[in-house]
Amino acid sequence: MARRCFFSFHYVPDNWRASQVRQIGAIEGNQAVSDNSWETIKKGGDTAIKKWIAEQMERRTCAIVLVGSDTANRKWINYEIIKAWDGGLGVVGINIHGLKNSDGNIAEKGSNPFDYVTHGNSGKKLSSIVKCYNPQGTNSKDRYDWIKEHISNAVEEAIKIRSEN
Repeated sequence: MARRCFFSFHYVPDNWRASQVRQIGAIEGNQAVSDNSWETIKKGGDTAIKKWIAEQMERRTCAIVLVGSDTANRKWINYEIIKAWDGGLGVVGINIHGLKNSDGNIAEKGSNPFDYVTHGNSGKKLSSIVKCYNPQGTNSKDRYDWIKEHISNAVEEAIKIRSEN
């Protein structure tokens, strides 16, 4: 049975790449939001965005951060990571910069988003606990195939890591 996961990603540059990962089928993800719906949510301000995120995380077991070139240290990415971790969800990162976008381009690898979030009162970077995978392969198809093969195991491992921390 597929795990129910929340996907976190930087929408504008990575929506196409994120869509590829979400359609793999090994993971049951949150509903995709259209550009128009997201604009409506954003008009409600921070409160509306937080409410939408909370609703999307309900009954999820893991948050998968799809890491593109500009994902790290974004306000809402950081918020989603913290919300997921504090809510007891497993948290895992998967670099998607190597997947082609709708124009057939790949991007530069971005920073690890877990370097910008600390673990509780310890002051340790969450990256010292949470894994962020860099899919193997020399091209977009190889990297996609790596994600397809390993995403379920990455989610299970993230849930285990969270239960131990």
